[in-house]
Amino acid sequence: MLALRSLSRALPLDQELSAKIESELRMEKDIRDSDQYPPIVQEYLDNSPFELHDTPGQEEVVLTRQYGDETIRLTFTIADLNNMDQDPDQLSEDQALEDEYGDDVPINAQSGGAQTKGTINRGRTKGGNINVAPEDRVAPADREELADDESPSEEEDAEEPSFPTRINVTIQKPGKGCMQVETIAEDGMIQIENVYYYQKAELADAQTADLNWSKRNLYAGPPFGNLDEDLQVLLERYLDERGINTSLALFVPDYVDFKEQREYLGWLSNLKSFIDA
Repeated sequence: MLALRSLSRALPLDQELSAKIESELRMEKDIRDSDQYPPIVQEYLDNSPFELHDTPGQEEVVLTRQYGDETIRLTFTIADLNNMDQDPDQLSEDQALEDEYGDDVPINAQSGGAQTKGTINRGRTKGGNINVAPEDRVAPADREELADDESPSEEEDAEEPSFPTRINVTIQKPGKGCMQVETIAEDGMIQIENVYYYQKAELADAQTADLNWSKRNLYAGPPFGNLDEDLQVLLERYLDERGINTSLALFVPDYVDFKEQREYLGWLSNLKSFIDA
């Protein structure tokens, strides 16, 4: 009997939680249509030589294509967007402000709090947040004049800073092993970080402990930045010729943002279904 009374007391909380999730779902759906690709995403998919492989509920996205006798596979994940919330640079800046001011941190000295007009010395973190130094606070009387001089144009207002997204590129030739390139897409650019070669193609995406061990013992090559500059340029052109280019660098962050929103809505729906069951 006691257990039944406890259950009956818990039911109103279940209903409140379900209602809150439903409210969140409605709000998110009003903000963006998760069933329709954004224009830049749709345009890329319509004109790209790559085929999209996206499994609902999974973080990783795959793009594939054939280029002559080469099989090219690109992978990226929405985890890169989620990890922006834990940017160590941002966290250290916030901690420094707390150390300086204690609990009385001025509102306009908070990192990422410079969304108002009239900020002088501004800098962006990797995640696109704007940092304002305490000495850059502007008196209200001065803000109108600064706003006239520094108001961004409509075009600048519409631009949002990109966020870095890792793209792993695997290029395989029959019987010749594979080449793997670790890159980052940001601000419309593909930046190469590392280049590997594997005689056994399965090592590029090692799925077993034995393969991982074999991969770990292989010579990985020097950091990309240590290579001869002409060699760096030629490797960049090699990728560009295969479609790993500016169009891809613009597409991937937008698709990550779109997919993360869609996965979030799916997560909310599944959670609500469980609560209501």
